[in-house]
Amino acid sequence: MNKKEIAKRIHQASMLTGEFLLRSGQKSNIYFDKYLFESDPGLLVDIAVIMQDLIPAGTEIIAGLELGGIPIVTALSINSGVKAVYVRKKAKEYGTCKLAEGPDIRGKKLCVIEDVVTTGGQIIESANELRKRGAIIDTVLCAILRDDKALSILANEGLNLLSVFTMEYLIEASK
Repeated sequence: MNKKEIAKRIHQASMLTGEFLLRSGQKSNIYFDKYLFESDPGLLVDIAVIMQDLIPAGTEIIAGLELGGIPIVTALSINSGVKAVYVRKKAKEYGTCKLAEGPDIRGKKLCVIEDVVTTGGQIIESANELRKRGAIIDTVLCAILRDDKALSILANEGLNLLSVFTMEYLIEASK
């Protein structure tokens, strides 16, 4: 299946119209409900197949951000064979008290995996916390880039953002 066909399927499965408040605080009349495309196993696998080609060489662990990045990083790990960690928004306060569940990240080169990116606020917070724990991070890979401003915002934090789709591409591909 090619990229344009997958884009059409994402659009059909998850594009909603109405009034939506985004995590960034912005309002939008178009919303791609990531859980609608992430809960479709065939579509999720197809997205992961495309994304795996964008994982930078030398990546030792891919890091999925809670909650939307978790299904993608799982499918991506299965398809690519790269180990995954599951990154909480806040370290749990019991048991192992970990922020990143899975293999040890100290001294490892991570690629952060996210579903939809508007400004990258949560990515910056999570990447900084992972770096404090010894991870080496310079790349973020997302399924959908909602706003190009995120590219410069993340670049200012030493993060290169790669996306499979943009919101504009998904809309255009559905025509």
